[in-house]
Amino acid sequence: MVNNRPTSPHLQIYKLPLTGLISISHRITGVLLSVGLIGVVYVLWAIAGGVASYQSLQDFMRLGLVQMLYWGFVFALFFHLCHGIRHLLWDVGESFERDTLTRYAIIELSAACALTVITFVLTG
Repeated sequence: MVNNRPTSPHLQIYKLPLTGLISISHRITGVLLSVGLIGVVYVLWAIAGGVASYQSLQDFMRLGLVQMLYWGFVFALFFHLCHGIRHLLWDVGESFERDTLTRYAIIELSAACALTVITFVLTG
């Protein structure tokens, strides 16, 4: 008996559900936040280095690419926080229904975007 079916779906054919994409993104943002802590250490080092060092940091932070990385870090932080709260709900055995999973994924993405925008407005 010959079976002509593929053994597994190819990435070009299989579409991950939103919850799968969110889960992968949560892992990626965790890694990026860990790498971003190097930038946090640099900021603290510049502050401790005195006025000249802090002024150099300010000049560096005004670069467009650095600002994009900074706001990407802020969004990753809020996204990781929102998904972590969702994990707390899962730890108590809540929200495992398919409709609830998708709705919470949309809520956490919206909350992460809203928190990033609010932070941008309050600090800008």
